[in-house]
Amino acid sequence: MEKQTITIYDVAREAAVSMATVSRVVNGNPNVKPATRKKVLEVIDRLDYRPNAVARGLASKKTTTVGVIIPDVSNAYFASLARGIDDVATMYKYNIILANSDGDDKKEINVLNTLLAKQVDGVIFMGHHLTESIRGEFSRSKTPIVLAGSIDPDQQVGSVNIDYREATKDATNKLIKSGNEKVAFISGPLLDPINGQLRLNGYKDALKENNMTYNEGLVFESEYSYKAGLNLYDRVAHSNATAAVVADDELAVGLLNSLTDKGISVPGEFEIITSNNSLFTDMARPSVSSISQPLYDIGAVAMRLLTKLMNKEDIEEKSVILPYDLIEKGSTK
Repeated sequence: MEKQTITIYDVAREAAVSMATVSRVVNGNPNVKPATRKKVLEVIDRLDYRPNAVARGLASKKTTTVGVIIPDVSNAYFASLARGIDDVATMYKYNIILANSDGDDKKEINVLNTLLAKQVDGVIFMGHHLTESIRGEFSRSKTPIVLAGSIDPDQQVGSVNIDYREATKDATNKLIKSGNEKVAFISGPLLDPINGQLRLNGYKDALKENNMTYNEGLVFESEYSYKAGLNLYDRVAHSNATAAVVADDELAVGLLNSLTDKGISVPGEFEIITSNNSLFTDMARPSVSSISQPLYDIGAVAMRLLTKLMNKEDIEEKSVILPYDLIEKGSTK
C-alpha cells in the first residue's frame, strides 16, 4: 500500500494552528510561542512530515539547491574539488545535485539543461574546456554560474583556479635545472585552454628562459587516465625525453609504472612532475613530485563565489587565482 503524503495542511489541522504557524516553525521563525512551537514539532514528529522543497522553492523563487557538473566523478582531482564545494554548500544551507558529464560536449549541455529544469539556484561547472555551445547555454540562462578548475579565456563567467602558466613554468624549470635537455610536456587535449594556452605557454616560457628550442615532438596529448599513462611509454621513449611535466596524476602514475616495468629508473634515468598532488602521488613508488593545487580550496571558494552571485552581493573579482606550491618527492632528483 502506498504511503500517504503528509502535507502542511495535515500538520496544521492536527496541531489546531494555522498553516502560517506551521511554516514559521519549519523555517525557524522566532515569532512563535514556545508552547505552540513544542506542540507543532510533536505533530511533525508523529506524522513524519517532511516539507516539500520543490513547493517551497516555487513559492520563494529559490530551491536552495546548486547543480555541480563534473567530468569524471571517479577522478581524484574532481572528487577533491567536489568535497570543498559540498562543505561550503552545507555551511550556507544549500543542497548539491551532482551530475557526471563524462567530459562529453553534448552530454554537458543535456546535464546543464536538466539541472536548470530542476530550478537550481546556481551551477558550478567543471569541464575541460568551454565549447561555444555550452557558452551559449550559459549566456541564455539567468542562473548564476561559476567555473571550478576550468577557465573562461574571455572572463565572462566567474572562475576559481591557480596560475597554471606560472606553475608549469616552475615545474619545467625544475626539470631543466636538474640537467634534462629534453623535457616532455604531457597533457589532455590542447583544445582545452588550460592545456593549450596556459600550461603549454608556461612550458615554452621555461624553455625560452633556458635558451632551449621548442620541439613539437616532445608535446603529447592524452586522455586523463591511468591506462592512458601506461600506453604512453613507446611514444615518450621514441622522443628521447629524460623527464616529463604531466597535467594529471593518474596519467603520471601510469607513465611511472610503465617506465618501471621497462627497467627505467625513476628518478635516476627519467624524472616526472605532475600537476594535482592528489593521493595518487603519495601512493606511487617512488612518490611523484607535483605542483600542489589547493583542490579543496578551489571547490570551497567557487561555492562561496556562487553564493555571492546568487544573493547579488558585491564581488570584487570574478576570476579568483589561488596560490600553488611545487612539492618535491621521489620522482625528481
